[in-house]
Amino acid sequence: MEALVTTINGYAWGPGMLVLLLGTGIFLTFGLGFLTLRRLPQAFRLLLTGLNSQGEGDIAPFRALMTSLSATIGTGNIAGVATAITLGGPGALFWMWITALFGMATKYAEGVLAVRYRERDELGGYSGGPMYYIRNGLGPRWAWLATAFALFGAMAGFGLANTVQSNSVAQVLIDIGIPWQATGVVLMVLVGTVILGGIQRIAVTASAVVPVMALAYVLMSVIVIGLNIERVPAAFVTIISAAFNGASAAGGFAGATVWAAIRFGVARGIFSNEAGLGSAPIAHAAAQTNEPVEQGMIAMLGTFIDTLVVCTMTGLVIVLTGVLDSGQSGASLTAMAFGSALPGGEWVVTLGVVVFAVTTMIGWSFYGERCVVYLFGVRAIMPFRVLWVLAIPVGAGLNMGIVWLIADTLNAFMAIPNLVALLLLSPVVFTLSKEYFERHKPNQGAPAGATE
Repeated sequence: MEALVTTINGYAWGPGMLVLLLGTGIFLTFGLGFLTLRRLPQAFRLLLTGLNSQGEGDIAPFRALMTSLSATIGTGNIAGVATAITLGGPGALFWMWITALFGMATKYAEGVLAVRYRERDELGGYSGGPMYYIRNGLGPRWAWLATAFALFGAMAGFGLANTVQSNSVAQVLIDIGIPWQATGVVLMVLVGTVILGGIQRIAVTASAVVPVMALAYVLMSVIVIGLNIERVPAAFVTIISAAFNGASAAGGFAGATVWAAIRFGVARGIFSNEAGLGSAPIAHAAAQTNEPVEQGMIAMLGTFIDTLVVCTMTGLVIVLTGVLDSGQSGASLTAMAFGSALPGGEWVVTLGVVVFAVTTMIGWSFYGERCVVYLFGVRAIMPFRVLWVLAIPVGAGLNMGIVWLIADTLNAFMAIPNLVALLLLSPVVFTLSKEYFERHKPNQGAPAGATE
């Protein structure tokens, strides 16, 4: 069974998928006239003005982004970056940057379509995301594709974003003497307290925790970088050189080809920022806004913050501290990097893994819930939340190897319907964007924060 799933996973996340993901981002970037780069300052101004409600929806635009980031900023920023550099060399970080630059356009389009085609459920809440913009944007004959996305999303959430996350936390805490049973129960109570309160409580929690944890991690990274400031120029030269020339072997590091740098940089970059997977637009669909383009600009900041800021910090710390040839990988390599630069620095990584995993479980619970609502209606909300909470302690004590593989494969199956929809609906994104910026030219009545 594991061999079969591994084979399927290899095809699901093979070169074809990476080309489709990156190619969609490149197509949208050019189609939008590099809007995502030109309008970046404007997007940050919109984020600041999005602290309060500005239209119809369930949560403020800022909280929609924080809910999205709670699911996005996770163990991938700590363990995923380290794994990419271990397997692909320092050059993998450069290809993560390239993936993020084009991925911003993918995330922008997801945010625009999520608000444009969202619906209100029987309880008055807003539901949106790929399943809705596939059905409402492409028409009834594409409804099967929307159903496929919702099914894969609900199933992947239970694996990759729930049981695997609780297992990761349990394994980290076992190393310091805390039994997995205790970890499972505590996580169940913490996560259950938040998600049983619905999107409002999830958004409030995410808005409080995500900025603090991200800033704390970035601050600790900046301290390490500051202690090695004289090596920073050489580190960037190493990263860029390895991206095009490969990385030579050194110590316990086996070396890496250019293709390895591209493959693992692109793959881990997408795993980290989720641009193209279709998860983030589910959160952005709940934003209190009447302007799809404005939420699209806020949405694209998720990729910028996750990869170009947080992942860059992790990568620079690893390269600067010279631990790449230690033979370690994943979170252990990142912990070693921080520990070698700061007394007790490895505890930063341990705490980061725990907090990031918990927020991932909270954020993804909303994604899974909206997928279930699409499939079965609002009557399935409470049963889903209860099952989600009960699965947490189960995951803490299981061998999650095959569950991780299955969930990973389902993640790829989520991405395919979403990417098809983004490409087919790209004219809608281009038209809405053009109309919005025509209406909000400088000195023509643009709202606060919506002019350059």
